Amino acid sequence: MKQTRRQFLTTASAAGAGLVLSSMNLPKNTFLKKGFSLNIYATRWGFKGSMDAFCKEAKKEGYDGIEDWFPNNEADEQILYEALEKYDLKFGALTGSNGGNFMSHKESYKTNLSKVISRKPDFINCHAGKDFFTFEESKELIEFAINESKRSGVPVYQETHRGRILFAPHICERFIDAIKELKLTLDISHWCVVAESLLENQKETVEKALKRTCHIHSRIGHEEGPQVSEPRAPEWQRAVNAHYVWWDKVVNYKKEAGEPLTMTTEFGPANYLWSMPYTQQPLADQWVINVHMMHEWRKRYL
Repeated sequence: MKQTRRQFLTTASAAGAGLVLSSMNLPKNTFLKKGFSLNIYATRWGFKGSMDAFCKEAKKEGYDGIEDWFPNNEADEQILYEALEKYDLKFGALTGSNGGNFMSHKESYKTNLSKVISRKPDFINCHAGKDFFTFEESKELIEFAINESKRSGVPVYQETHRGRILFAPHICERFIDAIKELKLTLDISHWCVVAESLLENQKETVEKALKRTCHIHSRIGHEEGPQVSEPRAPEWQRAVNAHYVWWDKVVNYKKEAGEPLTMTTEFGPANYLWSMPYTQQPLADQWVINVHMMHEWRKRYL
């Protein structure tokens, strides 16, 4: 029987899932200290519908909450909080800085972060600064966020994101060594691209970052890009396994310390999501992949 292209991709993905998951070792049991929790958030990145529709779908799939950029006007803010209350979802906020130079980034970051903190989300994930800022400039932004977090009690994390302050392992290490209260959102897929490797030669540096991680974006990257085409496909087994080794360590650290951990399933839309040239037809389903990652995390860690 002749298969359509969609049927072929579905069959191949299902077969790949069995190959990859059967070969992955589950983490060894670790001492679970009271205080550990794991909440999983859905990304709104790539969702085409309304906030209400997004929250409805996230709740139906079994997510604990959502992560999204904080609204820039009161009308959208009201819509957000109405949907969160309606579907009983937690909220993790994204914010950051922008501008053409350090001073403009500094001012926008202070304004944006202060506003979001006043709304008391579960946590704030920051895209702050730029990769070309000096160490002292970037340090000033990080320390401002730490002070605001301590003052308000709202957790504030800096993301390991390309183009931002912590864009590479060796750069992040300088800030970890200099700032004892720095807390991270680990999206290690970015570092794989920057280093064009699965970081085999930077194990000690990566280990420092894992110990400072409080929130994770569970996208799987590889040596040539920030997102594999389909994490269930067997050709990506090596990259999948590498990411789970890193995530296993973070989860174990949190269990041993009795501390909470949050995670957002953050496989993105095109151009992160692979697509056909010319037609731009996606080669996989972003929403389905993210739901898959949520279920894998629940089975593996809860």
